[in-house]
Amino acid sequence: MITHDADRSNAGRARPPAWGLRHPVMLTALVALMLTQMAWAQRTPLKPGWNMFSPQQDVEMGQQVSRDAEQQVPMLNDSRVDKYLNNLGRTLASHAPGEKYPYQYKCVNDRAINAFALPGGFVYINRGVIEAADNEAQLAGVMAHETAHVALRHGTNQATKAYIAQVPLAILGGALGNKNSVAAVMAQIGAGFATNSLLLKYSRTAESQADEMGTQVLYDSGYDPRAMGQFFEKIQGEEGSGRQVEFFSNHPNPDNRIERVDQEIGQLGAPVRGAKTDSREFQNIKSYIQSLPAPRGGTQNLAGNTGSGRRSTHGLQIQSASYGTSDRFTDVRELLQSRVQNDRLSFKVTNASMGGDPAKSQKKTLRLNYGWAGRTYDVTAKENQQVSIPTAAQQQTQTGRSSGTQPEWPSNRSTPFENSVLRINHPDNWQAYGQGDATFTIAPDRGLVDDGRGNQALAYGLIVNMYEPRFTRNDRQQLQPRGYGQSSQMSLEEATDRLIEDLRLSNQGMRIIRSPEDIRVNGERALSTDLSNESPLGGRETNWLVTVPRPEGLLFFVFVAPDRDFQSYNHAFRIMLDSVRFRQ
Repeated sequence: MITHDADRSNAGRARPPAWGLRHPVMLTALVALMLTQMAWAQRTPLKPGWNMFSPQQDVEMGQQVSRDAEQQVPMLNDSRVDKYLNNLGRTLASHAPGEKYPYQYKCVNDRAINAFALPGGFVYINRGVIEAADNEAQLAGVMAHETAHVALRHGTNQATKAYIAQVPLAILGGALGNKNSVAAVMAQIGAGFATNSLLLKYSRTAESQADEMGTQVLYDSGYDPRAMGQFFEKIQGEEGSGRQVEFFSNHPNPDNRIERVDQEIGQLGAPVRGAKTDSREFQNIKSYIQSLPAPRGGTQNLAGNTGSGRRSTHGLQIQSASYGTSDRFTDVRELLQSRVQNDRLSFKVTNASMGGDPAKSQKKTLRLNYGWAGRTYDVTAKENQQVSIPTAAQQQTQTGRSSGTQPEWPSNRSTPFENSVLRINHPDNWQAYGQGDATFTIAPDRGLVDDGRGNQALAYGLIVNMYEPRFTRNDRQQLQPRGYGQSSQMSLEEATDRLIEDLRLSNQGMRIIRSPEDIRVNGERALSTDLSNESPLGGRETNWLVTVPRPEGLLFFVFVAPDRDFQSYNHAFRIMLDSVRFRQ
């Protein structure tokens, strides 16, 4: 077909293509998109560490501990202030990566400059923070920092590591098979609000991560991210002024904190045009709080280890308890009473479990008097000794220990279990327990038994968990969540040795009976180690330990059975290990 272009008759000049007029707009949008992607690529990548709890269990733990917290700290209970904090906090939380927790923000009637966050999104801001902040962006910086602790799951990550280090291996397996595993773990490690060192006192690494993610959240929420560093500078200046600043006692100050925040800001890209710094609503709320009566009875120290806790109205009662040496003893009665669960109390005597070190560089002793079943008993325990009360001999009711009935033999038919880390097949007459990132137990019926101390323990089955090796000053590089076994300077042998050292700390009867040997798991290099341990059924058990380096950390499998039965279960255990398939 021949057509006539009228425009060509106009001195031979061709009309520009229609898209040419839109080209500058498209190019601008493309450049903006590229800059946005570059900013995201340069920001520090962060993700939660290993965890035996699921995000849903984070919320469950947070709910339990928040109830205790609100009984122990003076809540402002002002709907106007809490509504403002919730509106601001949820704006920030909408930009926090990872799990979308049911965040809630409340004000504490305390003029000390402090804030804290519990697992699952329960965030508390002292009125002193609002009074000290010059503008809304500075308050948002504190709230973004606490929100980051929740998003990075620092509380339950701490609880996981403490639990692994403190409890015997069989109890770990039993806790994962317990329907009330959160309550069971909290009872073992004392992760209540009164003993907040686990849930509220973080490492400097965790603080740096919260600073970096908090800065990102501020930026993404449209606030000037420099406000976080400005507030840190402000409260550092307050420390010598007589004003109570508790933030750094609960949040250890990383080296070059303000410089690291500024460095993160530099990696976020160009400043947000019109970044928000202040609002009339913030200034109104600040003036309103300053007009309220002063808190009664002074301030509540969130870093302390005292608190009324919840006392049982019957059963096991801690009459007196003190921890220390010579004439330097600290009263820990309320601390221990708050940990009593189902009239049972089991713990290892350490500075951490006792709430602090009353006499540095000296050997300490716990003196304990308790009442149970109408009688009183005295206990003296040295540091690092395990204490479980009442003792098995004192218990007058059936403990539920295995009556000798053999668990059902592994079926020849299998069924899969999978989570975010791996997939594994197990006998279809066995059951898998656990909802954490990697941590779970697989056991037959009657494979979980009562250890005679009120704890559910694993006697037959498999424990799978993730381990983060401890680093000393001599180690050249920290283990990072990603790239383990590649970027880390720690070898698989070194990491396995440290895992065994930690397991032996909480399993006093454990010993190595066959040194680590190379094997393969799903094509990946692994180490196989045979251990002997005390069985919750009495006598000895075999623990077959298999360790595999993964991006998340050192993944380990422990296959468990009494010595007399291990060879009979060994075939089923090897089939299970051979079925493992890692997620990419």
